[in-house]
Order: sequence, then structure tokens, then C-alpha cells
Amino acid sequence: MIKSEVTASGVGQGVARVKPKSTQTAIRYVLGALSMGALAACGGEGGGGLGVADGGIRGTGSSVGPISGFGSVFVNGVRFDTGDLNGRVQSDDDITTETALDEGMILRIDGQWRENGEGTANRLGYDDTLRGPISVDTAWTDASQTAVISIQGLVVNIDRQTVVKGVTTPANLADGDLVRVSGWRLANGDFRASLVRVHPGTGVAFDMDNEIELEGQVVIFNASPCRFTIGTVLVRCDNPNLQYESLTQADLSSGPFIEVEGNLLGGDLEALEIREDDQRRYRRGSDDDIEFSGPVTEGFSSSTSTFAMNGITVNVTVDTEFDDGLSGQDLLTGLLIQVEGDYQSNGAINALEIELREANAEIEGPIEGGVDRAAGTFSVGGVRIQITPLTLIENDDDGSELTKEQLLDQLGDGVEVEVEGIERETDGIFLEALKIEIDDKQNNGSGFPSFELEGKLREIDNNSLSILGVTMSVSGAAFNNTSQVELDQLIRPFENQYPIVEVEYEALSAVAFQYRATDIQLEDD
Repeated sequence: MIKSEVTASGVGQGVARVKPKSTQTAIRYVLGALSMGALAACGGEGGGGLGVADGGIRGTGSSVGPISGFGSVFVNGVRFDTGDLNGRVQSDDDITTETALDEGMILRIDGQWRENGEGTANRLGYDDTLRGPISVDTAWTDASQTAVISIQGLVVNIDRQTVVKGVTTPANLADGDLVRVSGWRLANGDFRASLVRVHPGTGVAFDMDNEIELEGQVVIFNASPCRFTIGTVLVRCDNPNLQYESLTQADLSSGPFIEVEGNLLGGDLEALEIREDDQRRYRRGSDDDIEFSGPVTEGFSSSTSTFAMNGITVNVTVDTEFDDGLSGQDLLTGLLIQVEGDYQSNGAINALEIELREANAEIEGPIEGGVDRAAGTFSVGGVRIQITPLTLIENDDDGSELTKEQLLDQLGDGVEVEVEGIERETDGIFLEALKIEIDDKQNNGSGFPSFELEGKLREIDNNSLSILGVTMSVSGAAFNNTSQVELDQLIRPFENQYPIVEVEYEALSAVAFQYRATDIQLEDD
């Protein structure tokens, strides 16, 4: 397990307050962003959005998280104006301008952010997590929505929220593809990818000086000649041109987690640069405020009121506001969350707000009736979808490289989409979109459309069921690996317990949007 950089302080014993979401306020932010073009045009008006920290906890400091859009740059649901930077990005991975950034890249922004979801960037910093040729350990499957690849023995997990670029679908990833990965290190030393970008063609690397970049723990260190292993590759660290940043060769003997860049020579890695690992991007800047996202690496401890993520101990105090129905006990290892707080003198962070970033529902099918751009909403199979500044939008045609505004323009009646997001219950049940994939195919109008969804089963009887805010008819023939009685017994609303089911269903009417379930499966997890 990854060790925290600081120890738990024991600060803040007590019960955290749960802050109710204001959907009206949040939608007002989205309305500004969508209707006035802030999702695409630098310098336009804009705002935050539904599911984004929406009041009072704003300041000057650092924001670290995946990019969800441009114009200028959206990170952690805030649109940061980058006009004063003239497009400059600080990076040693051949990414020096804003135009070279991708959605899904974990970016550090030093600057200011405000209650209305707007901010000003004083600095943009980016660093690849891993870079090199891959092996496909477990190919992508639509059923699991996951894949596993590795780079020199370092395991990278791809899931439905990972942005995959350079290939049509994650299923097209192949052994030997040269990729750059931006992601988070997990408790077991593996990685969860936020972005996997496949380099076009062969013979030209992402970084002309350092083709390979690895991050992991130094093992089997030998001082003379300088050698160590990271992943499954032997690293030669005796090159006279090797540059150390914030480390020395002597530091390697203690087995730290590091980042190393270089080139493969005869199967070994000739190191040219060695520095601290990516957890340095979460380090306190000139101000105490920070907002950041990532998976929990050490679960919540009720005895200390702390948990850990990104190498940092996070204190849950009486001032911590939990969104999305979360509580401390929900902060289990691996859960993807967003934290806003401030650094303490011992290096820990007091959390002011904690919200979910993990998709827990999805819908696939054609858009019904178009998109309300002012409200940022549309419907798929009766499920109301809400777009926010955190929403990533992708097209099957990866080569298009369209802006977010151009991708929004593609959303319309009959367009096939896959939407993953968070099931919300404020003012009715809806799906807050974390990722929208636009399919090239479109409903051809022959017959009524069909849909697939996954979510919490709210109600069921002999004739109907309710899921993701949609009520549909059902017959006994639709049940697969389960039964109506079994599912009904799993519904415990007073305990907020609902079974997760996968449902295939079809529209019975193109006017009234009536639906019938054709296949119902209890989700294995």
C-alpha cells in the first residue's frame, strides 16, 4: 500500500455536515456556460455546474484534476481563463502550449477560482504519468467496460471514464502501441488511467529526447554500477548526462517512488532524467487552498477521521460538507472523488467539501427530441441527462479533434450516444453526465428505438419497474439470471439500498415515450 507523505493529525473528530445541493443554482451556472459559449470560446462568459462545489469554498491556490474541456481550460468543474499565459504550459514532455493538451490530462493550475465557477490561471503544469509501448493484458470488453494494459510491467487500468484517443475504440488498443498515460497511482501500485493517448504512426516518439517515462518504486538498487528495477525493466542510472531533480543517487537506496525518463537500449532503460513521482503535483503552492480529484488510496478511518489520496492525508472535520449523499464510511479504497480544502502546517489537508466523481449509472441509445442548450439537458430512453462543465464529450471519429462547443452542436434528435454519469435525486431522478460518447450511427427511423441502461432499481412489481426515473412495462420473459421476487426483496428504500440492474428496453410509442423492458439482469457487482 502506498504510504501517505504525512501522518494523520487526528484533527476534526465529529460528524460532518451534509450540504443539500441547490439544483436551481447549479443549473443557472450551466445555463450561462452553455448558452453563452463559455465551453468553447476563450474570454466568453460562463459558469460552474450541477454537481460542482457551488458555494463559498473558493480562493487562491491550486486545482489539480483531469481536463474536461477547453475555452479556456475546464478542470474540476471550473473554467479557468488562461488568456494571461499566452498559451504557455510548463512541461518537459514536449507539451509546451495549451493547444497540445488533451481532455483527460491531469493538469495542475495555480490561480484563483470563484463561486460562479469561473477562475483565472496563473500557471498550467502537466507531466505524463507513463509513456511507452504497451502490452494488452486484458482486452476491452463492452460487458465489463474495462481493459488492462501494461508498460514495462506497470499495470494500467482503463475504465468507462478513461479518455482513449488515437484509436477508434479502446478495443482497438494493440500490443506495441506507443502511448502516453495520464492517471493516478492506486494503493497496490497499479494505475487508473484518466487518459490514454495512442501516438499516430511509428518511428516518432511523443518526446524526442525521452521516449520512455515510468513511475514506480525503486527495487533491487545497486550503487556501482548504478542499476535498479522499476516495473519489469532494468534501469541504468550511470549515464554521465543523467539529470536528477529534487533527488540524488543516494536517495534511490531507500526504495522511493520516482519518475524516470529515458530510452530503451537492448531491453534496458537508459535513464536521462530522474525526479520525484507525480504526487509532487499535489504539493502546497504559495497559497493553502487546493481542490483535487483522484481515487481514495487509504479508506476512511473513524478513529482518526482521516483518509488518504494522492499521497496526502485528508482530515474530515465538523466543517466538511459531503455532497452526493456521501459519508465518511463511503470513502473506500478506489472510489474516485473530488476534494476541496486547505493545507495544514503538518502537510495534511482539512477537507471543506467532498463530492463523488465515480460514474454509477449509464444509458445508451438515441437522443429523443433534441437538446435544450439553455438548460444543458436532453433525454435518452426517458432518462433526463444533465450536462455540466465536468462533462467530457467525445466522438467515435477520434481524428476530428473538435472543440466541446462543436461536439455539443452534434447532439440532436436521433443521434446515438452513450452516457456515463452519476445518478442524482434532486428535483426528480436524472443522470449527471460525466462522459458522453457520440456514435457515428444514427437512428434510421425504421421501427421504434431501443435502449440499454444500468442504474438503481427503485420499484418493481408484476407489471412494471422504475429505474433512472423511467417507468416501463415488464413481463416474466424479460428476467435474465434473476426474478421479480428476488429484485423486489433487494429494494430497501429506508436503508437507501437498491440493486443495480442492467436493462434492455424499447420504445412502444414515438410520441408518448412509453417503454417495455426486454431483458433485465442483476449487475454482478
